[in-house]
Amino acid sequence: MYGPRLRTNIAPMKRRTALKWSLIGAGGAGALVLGGAGTVAYFWADARLDTVGKVAFDTPLAVPPLAESTRDASGARRFDLEIQSGTVAFKDGRETETWGLNGAFLGPTIRAERGEEVAFAVRNGLDEGTSIHWHGMHLPAVMDGGPHQEVAPGGDWAPQWTIDQPAATLWYHPHPHGRTATHVYRGLAGMFIIDDDADLNLPRTYGVDDVPMIVQDRKFNDDNQFDDTNTFLSSQGLLGDEIMVNGTLGPYFDVTTRLVRLRLLNGSLSRLYNFGFGDGRPFSLIATDGGLLPSAWETDRLQLSPGERVEIVVAFEPGETAVLRSHAADEGYTGPLGRLNGGDDTLDICEFRAAASLDDATEVPETMGAAPDLADAEPAEERSFTLTGFNQINGESMDMQRIDFGVREGTVEVWEVKNGDGYLHNFHVHDVQYQVISVDGEEPPPRLRGWKDTVQLVPQRRYRLAMRFTDYTDPNLPYMYHCHILAHEDSGMMGQFVVLGEGESIGEVPVVDSAHSHG
Repeated sequence: MYGPRLRTNIAPMKRRTALKWSLIGAGGAGALVLGGAGTVAYFWADARLDTVGKVAFDTPLAVPPLAESTRDASGARRFDLEIQSGTVAFKDGRETETWGLNGAFLGPTIRAERGEEVAFAVRNGLDEGTSIHWHGMHLPAVMDGGPHQEVAPGGDWAPQWTIDQPAATLWYHPHPHGRTATHVYRGLAGMFIIDDDADLNLPRTYGVDDVPMIVQDRKFNDDNQFDDTNTFLSSQGLLGDEIMVNGTLGPYFDVTTRLVRLRLLNGSLSRLYNFGFGDGRPFSLIATDGGLLPSAWETDRLQLSPGERVEIVVAFEPGETAVLRSHAADEGYTGPLGRLNGGDDTLDICEFRAAASLDDATEVPETMGAAPDLADAEPAEERSFTLTGFNQINGESMDMQRIDFGVREGTVEVWEVKNGDGYLHNFHVHDVQYQVISVDGEEPPPRLRGWKDTVQLVPQRRYRLAMRFTDYTDPNLPYMYHCHILAHEDSGMMGQFVVLGEGESIGEVPVVDSAHSHG
């Protein structure tokens, strides 16, 4: 499709590490002192990737199958998930070694209704422990699938809970402590769609006018295997030079309806995407991480950091072709860090090919979801968090046996979160959807006014997040909060909290024993 970027084997590891710190540690262009203007210009020019017009778009977009389910004796919907290894022919030549769920790469889309009880039979067929975290889901900590629910090789896990949150696009992925990036990169991820009984005329025919799009970057070595070495000079870890959607390289999608709903997930380890179309057409943002907005917002750009999701509705004309593209980042970096971390990249994502005649039976309603309602709530507690470097929140790194604090069930808290340096960070909280009530004291932009569980942190800005903790208490088993740049998370940019009932105090975290199954 296009030529490879500069690989990280151009210098010994010790020299690369020293150069990385000398280049980006100071956070400014003046720190680029490799040894002459010519060398600096070489690295600077090579750091920008532009694939516009260079992607063949010669493969139909794969649409993950909907996960099959059965009803058990209690009436719960049961899903079977087998975590397994396999191979996929992404390119001509040797097949790529991968991991997947119920298949060789990625997993099926799980779809369930609000109010349903769901049960999972998760089987780990790998030769190492892993877990499945239900990102964005409100559920008991013991079912969360974080680092304390690791499933041993050959082991089983049987989480079960009742879905009690609005219609939304969530996702699931591994969360083993220190190894999340590797497990996601090998292919363990999938969407989890919640429906409710709202009778809206939005596009909702799965795979036709309601299309999941798991957008991820990959690097391949000369033997067609995933190259998981960190990108030279990047402060974020790995940046791939090829983009896949639902595991498809160079995808195209045949459009048969005038309106198409795209469920966009940034499923990458570290890359930002600034989604828009090549022709600049507008589209309607209808939902953020936690569900539908009260009303649609029209825009032509949406920037997503890793872990974030949006739902957009795009209008097409009969017979036309349009390319979904990731444009250079609008915000998120200081100094040269954007260029060195993909912020200046322009990437063709997927081509949409409209049929000569299009069905026109859906619409974007004037009113949709419920507006977040926590801005005027009296917080029981206010907390502050500053993310710095590659592995610290408030000057500390993750400790599996340390619970950082407890929150009270039934209360609202306001967390003020800040990116304290020039690196890219974002902030994800397990169990809850939160409201961004202000950014640097101002009303948040329209794209941040819906329910969120992950938000990009622009350097030095202060984000005030209001969240309510309900239903589930456990003084011993914590939820996580962390940066979703997975290299940062794995390095320790994560903390733990528990939800406490009346009269409860923080307990002791059980030691994770990955040699046994967990249920």
